Amino acid sequence: MISVTDRHEQDAAGSLARFREQLRRCLTRRADAMFELADAVASAPGRVGSLPGLSLEPEFRRGHGSVYAALTAGRIDESRLRRLLLAAVPAGRERLVWFAGDVSNWPRPEAVCSPQRLMVHDKSARTLAGHPVTSGWP
Repeated sequence: MISVTDRHEQDAAGSLARFREQLRRCLTRRADAMFELADAVASAPGRVGSLPGLSLEPEFRRGHGSVYAALTAGRIDESRLRRLLLAAVPAGRERLVWFAGDVSNWPRPEAVCSPQRLMVHDKSARTLAGHPVTSGWP
């Protein structure tokens, strides 16, 4: 039950509730923890400094170990998520869709998982061999 009285606000709240439910359906494994993690990222004041720090956000109602469990064992239906996000983004004048994102790398040189990782240059990172090139997400 939505307690909003303005019709426009009611419609917006209903649209947001439907979007959140569809987003939740894109998460196929460890969905509850991943959904709360997404809420914590979206609600965090400013830049997220660490994964354990997300567990301190009020939206994440689990322990800090659940952050790692969700990221390790969680699964996302990528094609469903892509369709959901594209449907939610309004097209521009020329029917072009513009996206913006943080593309700074996140080095994890000794990680044994994450096949999507690439080699990235990070002058502050030092691998075991002492080189500033490490694996991470570009």
